[in-house]
Amino acid sequence: MASPRLIVGLGNPGSEYADTRHNLGFWFVDRLAADLKVTLAPQSKFHGHVGRHGNSWLLKPATFMNRSGLAVLSLACFYKILPDEILVIHDDLDLPPGGIRVKQGGGNGGHNGIKDIQTHLGSPDFWRLRLGIGHPGERGEVVDYVLKPPRREERELIDPAIERCLLAWPNFGAGDYAAAQRVLHGKAANTGISP
Repeated sequence: MASPRLIVGLGNPGSEYADTRHNLGFWFVDRLAADLKVTLAPQSKFHGHVGRHGNSWLLKPATFMNRSGLAVLSLACFYKILPDEILVIHDDLDLPPGGIRVKQGGGNGGHNGIKDIQTHLGSPDFWRLRLGIGHPGERGEVVDYVLKPPRREERELIDPAIERCLLAWPNFGAGDYAAAQRVLHGKAANTGISP
């Protein structure tokens, strides 16, 4: 499998959104960048904050969630990155807080960021790392729910899930998604991240 050359964390820009459930992708990429000692800097031509690690790029789109595809396509086109070389990290209503799933392709599950990336790339074949936030129970409450911070008991599940994803990063970075899944689900040990 192809190693990811573009790692995208989804979220909304601005301090008012920083701690909200919808910004779990940003949380992950910020932590990964810190662990890899990568500086994320604004780059207007890529519509986001960008950093480089070896042959890979980290991206936090500075567009709002429903325009995320613009940033992804801009960087992917410039560096000739194919959809199966892209890993997108995002919040997921269909998984409980702390839940993690890795998949390639498929639908968008109603996630506006994923939907826009699919539209811009013209392909659903990128990889997704889905981080659970749970569901409010009523469809009409979803927008308000994702734009609020997780409750304390949810954070106590979400933070360790992000930690497990970071532990699995060497496997993700090598394109070994099967090994990454074993780490995520506790079937293998890993010592951490190499800068």
